[in-house]
Amino acid sequence: MKKLTITLLLFFAVTQFHCSAFGKDPDGDHYEKIKKSTHFDKDRDQFVNRRPDVLEKMREGQNFFSLFFKFFFGGDKNQRPDVRLPEEKPDFKEFLKPDESIKFIWFGHSTFLVNIEGKILFFDPVFSESAAPFSFMVKRFQDAVVKLEELPVIDYIIISHDHYDHLDMQTIKFFETKNTKFITPLGVTSHIKEWGVSDDRLTELDWWQTLDLGKIKIVCTPAQHFSGRRGTNGNKTLWSSWTVIGEKERFYFSGDSGYDVHFKDIGDKFGPFDLTFIENGQYNPMWEAVHVLPEQTAKAHLDLKGKRLVPVHWGMFNLSLHSWYEPAESLEKQAEIYKIDLLTPKFGQIVKIREPNLMERWWKKLIPSE
Repeated sequence: MKKLTITLLLFFAVTQFHCSAFGKDPDGDHYEKIKKSTHFDKDRDQFVNRRPDVLEKMREGQNFFSLFFKFFFGGDKNQRPDVRLPEEKPDFKEFLKPDESIKFIWFGHSTFLVNIEGKILFFDPVFSESAAPFSFMVKRFQDAVVKLEELPVIDYIIISHDHYDHLDMQTIKFFETKNTKFITPLGVTSHIKEWGVSDDRLTELDWWQTLDLGKIKIVCTPAQHFSGRRGTNGNKTLWSSWTVIGEKERFYFSGDSGYDVHFKDIGDKFGPFDLTFIENGQYNPMWEAVHVLPEQTAKAHLDLKGKRLVPVHWGMFNLSLHSWYEPAESLEKQAEIYKIDLLTPKFGQIVKIREPNLMERWWKKLIPSE
């Protein structure tokens, strides 16, 4: 009990002080501009989901202290792997070669790099040692397979929302002096600008808005989630999924989202998709409204009319109570039921989607025997 009390006091203490990792919520003219969005509730003074009360309903009957205790002192004994997970050092010269097919590299959790029509897109890059404002919290399982300095030139960094496991200050600041541009949902550029990136490199979109980049179009599409970096007074910035449409192929990234009609809406409007990156990990029935469960990951892929599914949001951070390998095991069963082409690359492995799916189910040999 003494340990719990100290942990709680520390948690509440650190959230009351300013640190640069908190970023900066939009204010002034910027805030007045984004408040005109139809997804902003002026009475609540915050962005809302399609069902505005979905977060309140999720929290009904939940005791914060009970949840906090379960998170820090409960859960599966295999929440973190006891060995280094397999990885491949990517050959970026090979990755950058012109190709008619989408190529991608997954770096763990929701960080992945895509080459489509010659454009290099980097999604939710997190390369720091933890997915939290302080380095002793939510530490990654292992170092990234490459250093930021080893990455190729990135055309666009695309962010789904402002939570720490998707928007990482240390990574963003690395790109402060680069020419890389940023695309975010409404309001999220405020954090990035606070960290030194010039305003002329920042673009933010509302749901269903499109950015035309010549051979490809990027559409900000809905998600069911929430935002904020302090734990209180959140939802001042929007959260989203992303649809990327090339001349020959297209793909979808879910960001973080509970299951709702938006998956079918996006599939009807922009599908079928050659590839879907859908979150599958760090879930729990208690917060199903904001994170899909594995059976819903499969259903979302089918709603989107996807051809190949890449599960993300797993394999690098422990943000829930399940074992580190449960998401992959559970989704594999769903893929077998629904005949889904499931791609499960190792960290750093280059994947060309037109090549046969020969992905090793690499996690299976690392599951501890009971």
